[in-house]
Parts: sequence; structure tokens; C-alpha cells
Amino acid sequence: MDQDDVWRKRLLIYTLIRMGGVAIFLLGVAIIYTNLVRPGGWPQLGAAVSILGVIDAFFAPRLLKSTWDREDRQDQ
Repeated sequence: MDQDDVWRKRLLIYTLIRMGGVAIFLLGVAIIYTNLVRPGGWPQLGAAVSILGVIDAFFAPRLLKSTWDREDRQDQ
């Protein structure tokens, strides 16, 4: 596989993981303020889901990048 293809694939995966975290965060906000899970909202569950989404959006891409860096060092 060409280096450009590898980096293009990695960028796509990195972006999708970050967007997934943002989507989870927004789901948590929706759980807090809408009748999505139960009438009147569920602030405790929504806050937990939102926090998990933020953690996913910030730390999952960094962990993924460190894994890729490790793989790149082994390939050299």
C-alpha cells in the first residue's frame, strides 16, 4: 500500500473516531433535555453519557495515534 493511502486511511479513521465521540456527547445532551429515554429527561444518565463522549472525542484519537506511531517505529 502506498504511503499516501495509509495516511489517508488513518486520517479518515481518526476523524470518524473523533466525530463518534462528539455524537455520543450530543446523545448525552439529548438524554438530559428530551424525552428520549424517559419523560422529562434523565440528567444523571445524560451527564454520564456526555462525559464518556467527551473522553472518547479527546483521548481515543490520541491513543490511536500513539499506536500508529509504535507500529511505524517497528516497520522501520
